[in-house]
Amino acid sequence: MNIFKNIIVVLLLAVVFSACKNETAPEVVTVENESTEMTTDQIKELDPNANYAKAEFTIEGMTCAMGCAKTIEKKMAKLEGVKSAKVDFDSRIAMVEYDEAKVTPTTLEEVVKKAGDVYSVKDMKTVDSFSAEKKACDKDCQKACCANKTEAEKMACAKDCKMACCADKAKA
Repeated sequence: MNIFKNIIVVLLLAVVFSACKNETAPEVVTVENESTEMTTDQIKELDPNANYAKAEFTIEGMTCAMGCAKTIEKKMAKLEGVKSAKVDFDSRIAMVEYDEAKVTPTTLEEVVKKAGDVYSVKDMKTVDSFSAEKKACDKDCQKACCANKTEAEKMACAKDCKMACCADKAKA
C-alpha cells in the first residue's frame, strides 16, 4: 500500500510539473517587411526638364503623427513623379511637390484615401510656395500690418519671424 501511495504522489507531481509549464515554444512567422531604405535600383530619378507644381491641402482624420501622418507621407513620396512630400500632423497640412505630367491633385487625394478609410482631403490648392515657407503674421496678431491678412496668411507666421509686424507679439 505504501508503494502504491508513492507511485500516485510521483505521478501527481509529474502531472503538476508538466501541466504548470508556462513556456510555450515560440511560433516563427515570416513577415514581409517594407524597407524604408532604397537600393540604388529603387532611387527615383527626377526629370530635370519636368514642370514641378506644389500642392498644399488639409488632411482630416489623422489621430497620430507616426501612424497616420508618416504613413500618408511615405505613400505619397513613393508615387512616381513626386519630388517631395511632407505631412505636418500638428497643422494637418500636407505639402507635396510633383511632376504635373505624372501626378495630378486627384491622384494625391486618392493616395490619401487609400491610406485609410478615415482620411479625407480638404482645401486642395496649388501654390507657389508652401505656407511653412512664408513669413506672415501669426494667427493672433492684432497689429495694423496684419489687419487685412487672411487667416491662412496669419497662421503661416513662424515663431522666429523677424518682420516688423511680428516683432513684439507678446505686447500685442
